[in-house]
Amino acid sequence: MGAGQGSIPNRIRNGEAVDVVIMAEAALQELLREGALLRGSGVPIARSAIGMCVRAGAPRPAISTVDALRQTMLAAKSIAYSNSVSGQYLARELFPRLGIAGQVQGKCRRIDQERVGAVVARGEAEIGFQQISELLPVKGIDYAGPLPAEAQRVTVFAAGIVAKSGNRRAAGKFIR
Repeated sequence: MGAGQGSIPNRIRNGEAVDVVIMAEAALQELLREGALLRGSGVPIARSAIGMCVRAGAPRPAISTVDALRQTMLAAKSIAYSNSVSGQYLARELFPRLGIAGQVQGKCRRIDQERVGAVVARGEAEIGFQQISELLPVKGIDYAGPLPAEAQRVTVFAAGIVAKSGNRRAAGKFIR
């Protein structure tokens, strides 16, 4: 979804010519409430879980249990996470819940303008967390696996028709 003025919600609010948006359902619901999207046009289309990556060829730390995940994060020299839904969950909810927020704070880096995997591939972070679908296509990383179920946050992505769309009928067909 991006961050700041270049984020999808801000681009829609600023009148960018768009027919359909696909984004985290919670953010889409906000645009629906604001009237930026056609009422009733929000449709859930995908579920996306958070995964972890390492630089290609690096050892893949254990993360299959909450305890293993906690130990991996504490042992990591550096941690990258996205500035969108998955990263906000990690920083605001998961790290505090695991009791490690203070210990990892100084070695965490929030990534705003690119995929977390690209930062890990360049060696700028030892481990990285982002939606699995955002990690898998990145060259130069190895996917280490999903967060364990007890620590996982699945995000629902939804599609909606922009209220100012000039192609509402085609947009509706696309979503269906």
